Amino acid sequence: MRLLTAVDQLFLLLESRKQPMHVGGLFLFELPELAQTADCNFVYQLVQQMQTATVPPSFPFNQVLEHLLFWKQDENFHVEHHFRHVALPQPARVRELLMYISKEHSKLLDRAMPLWECHVIEGICPEFEGSPERFALYFKIHHSLVDGIAAMRLIQRSLSQSPTEPMTLPVWSLMARHRNQVDAILPDGRSLVSIIKEQLLTIKPVCSELIDNFKNRHDEDYVSPFDAPMSVLNQRISASRRIAAQSYEMQRFRDIADKLHVTMNDVILAVCAGAIRRYLQSINALPKKPLIAFVPMSLRNDESASGNQLSFLLANLGTHLDDPIRRLQLIHDSMNKGKRRFRRMNQAQVLNYSAITYAWEGINILTGLFPKKQAFNLIISNVPGVDKPLYWNGAPLKALYPASIVVDGQAMNITLTTYLDKLEFCITACSKLLPHVQDMLALIEEELCALETISLEAISNEKQAG
Repeated sequence: MRLLTAVDQLFLLLESRKQPMHVGGLFLFELPELAQTADCNFVYQLVQQMQTATVPPSFPFNQVLEHLLFWKQDENFHVEHHFRHVALPQPARVRELLMYISKEHSKLLDRAMPLWECHVIEGICPEFEGSPERFALYFKIHHSLVDGIAAMRLIQRSLSQSPTEPMTLPVWSLMARHRNQVDAILPDGRSLVSIIKEQLLTIKPVCSELIDNFKNRHDEDYVSPFDAPMSVLNQRISASRRIAAQSYEMQRFRDIADKLHVTMNDVILAVCAGAIRRYLQSINALPKKPLIAFVPMSLRNDESASGNQLSFLLANLGTHLDDPIRRLQLIHDSMNKGKRRFRRMNQAQVLNYSAITYAWEGINILTGLFPKKQAFNLIISNVPGVDKPLYWNGAPLKALYPASIVVDGQAMNITLTTYLDKLEFCITACSKLLPHVQDMLALIEEELCALETISLEAISNEKQAG
């Protein structure tokens, strides 16, 4: 058996009927060339392989809860509890696919079994006239089992980089074909005594950082967990979800970052900030004070693919500013302040520092004692993705969208990842609190275009000055 970490247990404690705590991935495939010409049902064959396979699930898909304190290996796997085969009513566009995913993402996983589900969905229209038909895989797994980095590693190991590699095992058993890599993804198995010793050694450096925060609390680029304003994003949520997804060319973000001398992640946050600002203005709900984003930061320094090894930075999104450049600079400065702090600490120190700094917000989410005071307004998470094409039995993966969680007090979550030359944005929101949240996708495009124009003007001005 394996002991749950404090972060893993927090995700379980936070869960309720209206607040499921699983993350999901939507994978959009095109039928391979042979399946387009041959007289066969490619998706049906995939489904049959998964339904009839006798190979048991591999780690972490074979882990089940024991007394909410331990993970143990499940000995009673039943495929029908975890697998769904769905055909959408015709003609089904990506819009209809996302509506289906929105409904499924709002449903709880059964804690009596391993906490994941797999859905194969067919009947999706081609992207363009004359292009291949498409099908999708939606996989959801509890956040107590994996964080974003771990989930992405499972994806890479569960699909193939070769269009000709036959894959006859279900995706939850595909780790069996990587026997030489299994040891790398398993947890390290440290004793409880060694974990306690490591925690005790963090006390002094963590206290030093907390004292430093107090001394510098008036710095413009310092973001306190008490700075976030009340907004429409920060109310009690319902069980209804709306998921919106879109792909954008990564090079566009990279070009802006190079021309304006910031990081690509700064540009991503600025584009999201501008889109949120416009969205809230459209519903007359923009606060006068700037919104604060909770930005996950991976602390994973090994090849493991289980548990949660992450902390968070607070970013001032500058949504009170009309000037996109001033907004971008404020984001850049506040992120750099947090990064410098984390670089002074090791992984255990960062985790304990974060636990103390954000403790009151965790208590607030659990108890709802301070509904009008949040440590942050929303989560914006950039998960490193895959830079090589992936295939499933020859079917090319065309896009992947990471669906995440929302909780009481944070009704919107923006998670994105990279695949090949694209940034894959996925917005998860409470549909009752935030109407027409899919409009955010067009607003992200508008903000991206605005920053492209500004960055070109900046280059032109530099050349004239030179």
